[in-house]
Amino acid sequence: MMAGNCSSSPVEQIATNVLETRFGNFDQITVENAKNRIIDVLGCVIGGANAPGNPALVDLVRDWGGKGEATILIHGGKAPAHNVAMLTSIMARSFEFEPACIVVDDAIIPSHLSGTTVTTTLAMGEAKRINGKELITAMLVGDDVAARLLAASGFGSTRGFDTVGTVNMFGATAIAGRLLGLDRVQMRNAFGIVLNQLAGSFQNIWDGTTAFKLPQGLSARNGFFSAQLAKSGWTGPEDALLSTFGYYNLYTEGCSNPGILTKDLGKKYYSDTSYKPHPCCGLTHPAVDCALALVKKHDVQTQDIEEVVLHVFSGGFNGFGGQRFIIGDYPYANAAFNFRYTVANALLRKSIRTEHFSEESIRDPQLHALITKIKLVELPGAEFRSSKLKLIMKDGRELSESCDAPKGDPLRNPLSKEEIIAKFWDNVEYSKTVTSQNANKLLRLLGELEELDSVNKIVELLV
Repeated sequence: MMAGNCSSSPVEQIATNVLETRFGNFDQITVENAKNRIIDVLGCVIGGANAPGNPALVDLVRDWGGKGEATILIHGGKAPAHNVAMLTSIMARSFEFEPACIVVDDAIIPSHLSGTTVTTTLAMGEAKRINGKELITAMLVGDDVAARLLAASGFGSTRGFDTVGTVNMFGATAIAGRLLGLDRVQMRNAFGIVLNQLAGSFQNIWDGTTAFKLPQGLSARNGFFSAQLAKSGWTGPEDALLSTFGYYNLYTEGCSNPGILTKDLGKKYYSDTSYKPHPCCGLTHPAVDCALALVKKHDVQTQDIEEVVLHVFSGGFNGFGGQRFIIGDYPYANAAFNFRYTVANALLRKSIRTEHFSEESIRDPQLHALITKIKLVELPGAEFRSSKLKLIMKDGRELSESCDAPKGDPLRNPLSKEEIIAKFWDNVEYSKTVTSQNANKLLRLLGELEELDSVNKIVELLV
């Protein structure tokens, strides 16, 4: 239970809760979701370890050198914990596959918190040799900070800031501040210091660049740096959130729900709750599920399709997902965030897997022929988890499917524990960088994480 002056500012109450939370604050559902997210994120780290751009970043981190505090997962070697946290977070985001979406008052809000919070906690936890309970606790306070900050304004994007480079950074700061042993004033200062480093542009996604995954990692690194500065005596703005030039006035359309910043603080801990079944942007998942349902029901052969009409919500139609499909310098990002590519892939290959986003698969002429048949139509009034798909066949038939609760929807169509584990094994099989024996040992440790005496035992299985 959080202790603090009820008249203090939200940022001070949040700082106090970050430091005073104990494992006993959490109910079993929250703990189980935390353990599942760690399994899911580490699977994504394994799957994304050698994704385009990542080996070059590994080389950079090794070349920078520095204090060997934490292990570079999969690739091996040691580096400063903040650089390892950055690198591991980027690996996790590489195939747009980690947990997403917070649920606040029955509203689903897009997010990508876990790719930062899990990796930050593990890297710092290795350096500090913490146990499993503290890993869960530190991660959950970071999740909660980021989630509350996001929920207080919603997923507004008109200013162009990607929230993985803003709220995630506050979450990482909370984790680092707790594990570094900051006091309440230092924790508040750390939030003020990190305000100077927030960033992350949606242009990364619009242009289909490798940099789309960079803000996820910068949040991990900069959060650690901010906490270190605060511990060394640096000060920052007293109110990083609601001041004249604080987070909400600079980076969002405003704080429309300030009450959520402190409502049930210390009792309710928010985090990602959606587990993604497909390695692509979650906004495309309703359309992908429509396509998969049609090929399963009707054994659709793409050579028999005359035209494909895809109805998507207004934000998707006018956003990056609705762009004409063009292959640029980083084909994965061009494909993974594009409605036409992901739907064509599902229709042609009757599934959607990580290997379908290799450059060879993306350049498949048969796939491109199908993409030219896809027409996007705006679906007025629809929310972001809704799509309708119609196939007009050459024999005159019209096959239709709609979806407003795609697989992974945390409220209406969640992945089961068995499906989360199966996804983990898919990542292991795809990557071929971790042995089955080590993967099995890892799952056993994570299944009983609250009993683990040292998180370093997890790291040992991931090299």
